[in-house]
Amino acid sequence: MNFVCQQCKQPLHLDASLVDLAPSAYDLVASSLPPAPSASHGRHASGTEKLAQLPAPQTAKSAWRNSVQGSPSSPALPPTQRNQPSRAPAHPSESFVLLQDSIIRHIPTQPSQTTQGKRASFPKGRSTAPVQPAPPPEEPTHPNPSPLSHHLRSSLRLFNLLSSRTDLDHPLCAECTHILLATLTRQLEETKKERDGYIAFEKEVKKEKDREGSGVNRLEAEAKIERLKDEERLAIEQLKAAERERQQLEDELKSLEREEKALEEEEAEFWRQHNAHLLKSAEEASQLAALRAAYAADSATLDKLERTNVYNDAFCIGHDGVFGTINGLRLGRVPGVPVEWAEINAAWGQTLLLLYTIARKLDFTFENYRLVPMGSFSRIEKTTGDKATYELYGSGDLHFGRLLHNRRFDFAMVAFLECLKQITDYVRSQDPQVDFPHQIVKDKIGDASVKQQFSQEEAWTRALRHVLLALKILLKWTTNGSNG
Repeated sequence: MNFVCQQCKQPLHLDASLVDLAPSAYDLVASSLPPAPSASHGRHASGTEKLAQLPAPQTAKSAWRNSVQGSPSSPALPPTQRNQPSRAPAHPSESFVLLQDSIIRHIPTQPSQTTQGKRASFPKGRSTAPVQPAPPPEEPTHPNPSPLSHHLRSSLRLFNLLSSRTDLDHPLCAECTHILLATLTRQLEETKKERDGYIAFEKEVKKEKDREGSGVNRLEAEAKIERLKDEERLAIEQLKAAERERQQLEDELKSLEREEKALEEEEAEFWRQHNAHLLKSAEEASQLAALRAAYAADSATLDKLERTNVYNDAFCIGHDGVFGTINGLRLGRVPGVPVEWAEINAAWGQTLLLLYTIARKLDFTFENYRLVPMGSFSRIEKTTGDKATYELYGSGDLHFGRLLHNRRFDFAMVAFLECLKQITDYVRSQDPQVDFPHQIVKDKIGDASVKQQFSQEEAWTRALRHVLLALKILLKWTTNGSNG
């Protein structure tokens, strides 16, 4: 057996909780429902009876009866109850009409009108009794009823109970239930507003009664009126005096405004002259500043030309933190400051080129070595013995071939240090006053070794910084006036 909604007539699929309803659950639902309407307290109760049942004072009830005597055709009921037509409570056995399965399966669907039908089917009250499917004829009692018939009887019994205790027939679909709840909520709000109106009306009646009971003495009222008139005359005189004072202040204000306008014109003329003077002074100051700037620029250019050294411009040696730099390229590595090998190799190329340039300017020939400056791929060739070639560039790779290459890189740096020692010894022999702060002994300059393998990066970076310092001293001695 299929169930349909008693409002929109759409087929329903019952919730799983209603399939096997226990007697205890049924009793719980029955106890939560309102009692069945009786003949004396039904929907046909008159307005007088309902007014008598209200928990209000007799004074409020009397005021209400007096207010409705002028319109005898209107019963003393709230508006929400006037619009509700009377309807006798339906017996549970008369709440359903049996429909055949074939009829239910061929019910036409009207989706466009379903919503309008559902909204129109819930007025403020229960206007008409819709045709509802009645329960099927009672089946003969079997000693062992089937689960399906037992579930149907339980569901029909629950729906009959709900229909007999409420103003609507059941079952209802979810959408109709939501519409019903919205309608009941709106009715509840209207009823609350009416209740608030009645309470306010009752308060006004009480106030009116209290005023009538107290009764103000006429003589006291006349005395109060005379006193108020005297206060009014006094207030009028004060107002006139204030008006006269306001007029005087307005005249003074107009006079002050005229004086202010004259002062503003005088001030405007003064500022025009002042601005003209400032413009002229600024123009003269600008010309003076331009002349001074031109003089300073020309003086700086002259001084720069006098001190210009092409070698200092070609090989700018400085420092960047712990790194020695040549032409802005850092030479060395320390933990936490990643320096790419491309930058280190370029710095070594510039360093070798500087040593090569100094040796050529001094017409100095290195023993056992020949420098080959080739940028980032410079090398040092040995001219005696096995005539090996050492690459003066390194790499960060860790495979076996690169390890051998880095070993040759160490040999190249040691050879470079040997060439540097030869030329510094030559300069000392030419000028004993030249002081090199770090002595060169084999692979060490000062206390740091130039070998990268088996040494810390900080020591290696410090040794390279000492190398650049020695080259800077050599470059300065080579390019001074007596040796240039």
